Amino acid sequence: MDAPHGSGAEAGLCPTGPFDREARAAVYAAIHTRRDVRDQFLDRCLPEDLVRRLLEAAHAAPSVGFMQPWSFILVRSPETRERAYEAFSRANDEAAGLFVDERQALYRSLKLEGIRKAPLSIIVTCDPDRAGPVVLGRTHNPRMDVYSTVCAVQNLWLAARAEGVGVGWVSIFHDSDVRALLGIPERVEIVAWLCLGYVEELYAQPELALKGWRQRLPLDDLICEERWQDPAG
Repeated sequence: MDAPHGSGAEAGLCPTGPFDREARAAVYAAIHTRRDVRDQFLDRCLPEDLVRRLLEAAHAAPSVGFMQPWSFILVRSPETRERAYEAFSRANDEAAGLFVDERQALYRSLKLEGIRKAPLSIIVTCDPDRAGPVVLGRTHNPRMDVYSTVCAVQNLWLAARAEGVGVGWVSIFHDSDVRALLGIPERVEIVAWLCLGYVEELYAQPELALKGWRQRLPLDDLICEERWQDPAG
C-alpha cells in the first residue's frame, strides 16, 4: 500500500527515541573522557578497517547546506612526519617566546611529541568551493563551512575514544609550511593536524588542568538567560 502523501514514510523519516541507559552512558563516557593526547601513543599501527570506521564517523558529521567541505590527508611516512615535526618545532619555539618567566618554563615542560610518536596523522581540510559559490545556510556567515569541518573533527575524536585510540590536535604550525609539505592549494583551509595512535593510559583530567596551565571554568558562569551576560561581570 502506498504511503499517504506527506507521511513520514514518504519523507524518509523513521521512528526514533532515546538510547537505552547503557548506550547513553557510553556516549557521555566518550565525551567526558576524551583527551588531547600529546605523548602517550604506543608504537602500534592502526588497522585499516579501524581507520576507515573513524573516517566514516567524521564523514557522518553535519554540514551547512550538506556541502561536506572536508577532506582527509592520511600521513604515515616517518619522513613526512619528521619534516612536520621540524616545522612544528620552529613554530613552537616562537610560541614559547610569547610567554614569560614561570609561564614560559611550564610551556616548555609540556611534552608535545605526538607527531613523532603517533603512527598516523590525519590532516583535515575545508574546501570552501565544494558546493559552489552560493551554499544554503552559508549565505550570511561564510565561516559555516569551517564550523562544519570542526564537527567532523569532533566526530572522529569521539569515535576514536570509543575505539581506544588517542587523538592529539597539533595547531602550532605556520600554515605555509603545512601547505608546502602536503601540496595543499591556497584556496583550501587547513583545519586540523590530528595525531592518532593506540593508548593504554589517558590523563584523568585534561593535561593542562592537571599541570596548572588553566582550569575548567564553572558551567554556571557561562550560561545566560534570554540575553548576553559577561561571565567576568
